Order: sequence, then structure tokens, then C-alpha cells
Amino acid sequence: MLTKIPNKLKKEIDKKGGFEKIVESLPPQMEIEKLAKIHFALSDPIRVKIIFFLKKQKSCVCLLREITNIAYSKLSYHLKILKNAGLIESHKDGNYVIYELTTIGMKFIENTAKFAEDDPKA
Repeated sequence: MLTKIPNKLKKEIDKKGGFEKIVESLPPQMEIEKLAKIHFALSDPIRVKIIFFLKKQKSCVCLLREITNIAYSKLSYHLKILKNAGLIESHKDGNYVIYELTTIGMKFIENTAKFAEDDPKA
């Protein structure tokens, strides 16, 4: 590491085995990108509302439109983002498409909800 940093910080980094060792311990790039997708998917209140609803009840698009009060085209956009992040999945049931949380979606929203409950500033 060629960058000049404060002595106190350098000692702390050295105690942890050096800068390179810290960098090597970071999650792989693919994992970082996956987490960024999930966080992006949860960065919109409409998508968070959808996720919380799906935590309680799998649903067709008709009901999701009822709770979000947005046009079908906008709802489709939000569902695509949640699906691309791996938080929800869908299957056909006759003429209907049914959405539900994936295992990852369920775990993530449970942890997110706990975090919000524990945050005194929220």
C-alpha cells in the first residue's frame, strides 16, 4: 500500500494482517453485486410494501395493484426488479400469475424488519 495514512490507522491495519489481507477477506465480487441488486430492489417504498404483503400472502397481480395503487405497467416494472434480485418468484395458475417470496426474499425481509424494529431512530 503506497497511500499515506495516519499512524494509528496503519497500526490497526497491521494488527489485522495488513491491507492486502483485509482486501482478500472481502466477499467475492459476484456476492457484492448480488447484495447490491437486493438493496436496490428494496430501495423503493412500493417494492418494500409488495415484499411485506407477499411475506403474509402470495398474490396475483390484481391484489398487488390494489395495495400499491399504481398502473399495471408500473407494477410490472417493480415486480421485474424484485424478481431479478431473487426476492420473488412467480408461477402460472390458469390465467393468473401468482407471486411469492423466495427463500432468500423471506430471510432478507425478516432480517430487514428486525433491523427496522431495533433502530430507535426509525
